[in-house]
Amino acid sequence: MSAIFTLLFATICFSESFDSKTAKVDTLRLFLIGNSFSQNATRYLPQLATEGGHPLKIGRAELGGCSLQRHWEIAEAAEKNPDDPKGKAYGGKSLRQLLSAGTWDVVTIQQNSMNSGDVTTYSPYAKKLFDLIRSIQPKAKIVMHQTWAYRSDAKQFTQTADKQFATSAKEMWEKSRSAYHTVSKDLGIPLIPVGDAFWKINSDPATTYKPDVNFDFKEPQSPNLPDQTYSLHAGYRYDNSQKLAFDANHANEAGCFLGGLVWYSFLFKESPVKLKFRPEKVSEEFDVILKKTAQEVTSKKR
Repeated sequence: MSAIFTLLFATICFSESFDSKTAKVDTLRLFLIGNSFSQNATRYLPQLATEGGHPLKIGRAELGGCSLQRHWEIAEAAEKNPDDPKGKAYGGKSLRQLLSAGTWDVVTIQQNSMNSGDVTTYSPYAKKLFDLIRSIQPKAKIVMHQTWAYRSDAKQFTQTADKQFATSAKEMWEKSRSAYHTVSKDLGIPLIPVGDAFWKINSDPATTYKPDVNFDFKEPQSPNLPDQTYSLHAGYRYDNSQKLAFDANHANEAGCFLGGLVWYSFLFKESPVKLKFRPEKVSEEFDVILKKTAQEVTSKKR
């Protein structure tokens, strides 16, 4: 797995998709409570928002692999004692401090991927975070970000119950989707269907990732990599020691792009198909497919 994602990190940043000198009053202020998956899904959102003419400000409280439970435990520590270092895990600040820094229009929460398929791990933490957000930002729209299933060749999939795990990417998508829908319905909040978009690509015979059976995994030679056409996940790469590394969980450029397209369509209530931006490593052919997919999974929500 790439070191950038295995390191524990906390990001508190405000990214502007517009020139502050020309900022408009209709700027959308978005705050993310998540982990590396929320970073993946919004990696290209600023570029998309800029092209679409939507001023955007993003605030983040993200920790690598962070679950709803951990986010709440950090917040709870600060609520009990504002000076407790355990409650200031986000670059020396608490969740309350970050959420109180201005007005946020949309605040998102999500489960960590390894617990996403076990609905019992969401409770009571999703509700507690919901209540805390509402108390600080009463006018904000609270939303759940539906994370995605791992690649089909992952070594392990999400937990579905105590000490039980999904046996395939399909089961991971089904279980996590069910959990997200159950919790979002209980809270009365909408979902950003990134997980559905990933699965729509991964389950289509024309675009599903197919493991390369001809690659020599026993004696790989850098820089040669297996064929990973249509993969939405980081997959195989060579690390700094030129050893073949593998990450079936996080998104690659195409996956990050798809996530951003879904977020764009959800937030701004318009199709991303008209947008011209695409990352350099995403082919023109795949670009069309990804934008159409994002439009389809979000059109049901509009």
